[in-house]
Amino acid sequence: MSKPDNREKSTVEQIRQRFDNDVERFSNLQTGQSSTVDAPLALELITSAAAATNPHATHFLDVGCGAGNYSLKLLEKLPQRNVTLIDLSQPMLIRAKERIQVVTNGRIHTHQSDIRELELGENQFDIIMAAAVLHHLREEAEWTAVFQKFYHALKPGGSIWISDLVTHTAEAIEQMMVARYGDYLTKLKDEAYRDHVFAYIAAEDTPRPLLFQIDLLREVGFVQAEILHKNSVFAAYGAVKPI
Repeated sequence: MSKPDNREKSTVEQIRQRFDNDVERFSNLQTGQSSTVDAPLALELITSAAAATNPHATHFLDVGCGAGNYSLKLLEKLPQRNVTLIDLSQPMLIRAKERIQVVTNGRIHTHQSDIRELELGENQFDIIMAAAVLHHLREEAEWTAVFQKFYHALKPGGSIWISDLVTHTAEAIEQMMVARYGDYLTKLKDEAYRDHVFAYIAAEDTPRPLLFQIDLLREVGFVQAEILHKNSVFAAYGAVKPI
C-alpha cells in the first residue's frame, strides 16, 4: 500500500458513491467486511469492550456506521439504547436504521455527513464506535481535530472504540504486513480480488500507524488506552475519557 500525495486521493464524493453501491456487502452481521482480516472478531471485541467499560450507557454514536453491524452487535449486549448513526452514504444509513429499529425502542438519529464537518456537541455520548472509517482522514491536523471532537462529544467516563486499517512506521514491517494481507485476500478469492482491494485502498485511504493513533488519543486527553487486537494491517483499539 503506497503512500501517494493526498491530492491524488479520491474525493469524499467519489468515496460516497462507492459506498452507495456497496450496501449488501456491509449487511452481514456474521462475516462483516470479508476484505477486513478478523472482521467478526473485531466486531465482537469492540462491542464487548464498550459494554464492559460503560454498562450503564444510554446513548452511543456509530461513526461510519455502514449498514449498522456494530450498532446491532452492541445492542445485543446493551439493549434498548439510543443510537446516533453517521455515514457518508444515505443508502447505508437507510439500511442501518431499518435493521436497528427492529431491535431497539430507543431513539435513532441519523446524519448523512463527513465526520470532519459534523458538529457533535459536548458530553453527548457514553460510547463512540468508529469502524473502518478513520483511514479516510488525510492530514495530521484532520486526525487531531477529529480525535478532539470525539473527546469533547463523550461524557466523562465515556469510551471510544476503533477498528481500522493501520500502517507501520518501519518500512520492512510495513512490506511484510502488506504481503500477509495480500496473501489473505488471494486465499479469500484470487489475485484479481487482491489487486482490486489494493487499488481502492491506494485511491481512497490514508491510514496511520496504530501507535500514532494511541499516542493521539492520549494527547487529546483520553486515558486507559487499550489495544484489543491486531492482525496484519488491521487493529482494534480504544480509550476512556477521564471522569
